[in-house]
Amino acid sequence: MTSPILGGDKMDKRHTDVFHGTTILAVRHKGKAAVAGDGQVTLGSIAIKHHARKVRRIYNDMIIVGFAGATADAMNLSDRLEKKLEQYNGNLIRAAVELAKDWRTDKYLRRLEAMMIAVDDSKMLLLSGNGDVIEPDQGIIGIGSGGSSAQAAAEALMKHTDMDARKIVEEAMKITASLCVYTNDVVTVEEI
Repeated sequence: MTSPILGGDKMDKRHTDVFHGTTILAVRHKGKAAVAGDGQVTLGSIAIKHHARKVRRIYNDMIIVGFAGATADAMNLSDRLEKKLEQYNGNLIRAAVELAKDWRTDKYLRRLEAMMIAVDDSKMLLLSGNGDVIEPDQGIIGIGSGGSSAQAAAEALMKHTDMDARKIVEEAMKITASLCVYTNDVVTVEEI
C-alpha cells in the first residue's frame, strides 16, 4: 500500500491501517500557520466521541502538534517531542530528528501507532513511525483518513482564493467532513 502523503513511499501495514479515524491538516500561508483537527473518535465503525482535541500546543505554546492514530500512542509521542524540545532549546528540527531516531530504534516506541504534524513559527514537519521527518514543499500537509482530501482542498483554496491560513484549514476541513466518514465537522484550530 502506498501513502499519498509520503510521496508514494511504501509504508508497512501497521502504519497504514490504523490512521482511519481522524483528519489533521496544517497550512502555512501569508506569514501564518494553522493546524486543524476534527473531533471524531471512532471505534471500529462507530463514532464514540465527537469533541476530541487532536491538536494542541506544547513547549510554552510555541509549537502546535496534531496527531493521527492511537490516542495514547499519539499523546506519548507528543510528550516525548516536548521533552526533546526542552533538551534542544526549542529547535523543532533537531528535536524531531532525535525523536524519529528513538521512534525507529527503540523496541517500545516502534510499536506506537501514530503520526504527528509539528509546526512552529518557521517550520512544518510530518513525523512518522518509519523514522521519517518530512517538511512539505508547498506549506500544506494532511494526515489521517481524510488527510489527502483535506490537503487537496487546502491546495485549491490557497491557489484560487485570498483566504488566510486559518480560513483555509477551516474550509478544507468542512469539505473533508462532507466526504470522509471518519471525519466530523467539530474542528479544533490552533494558529501561529
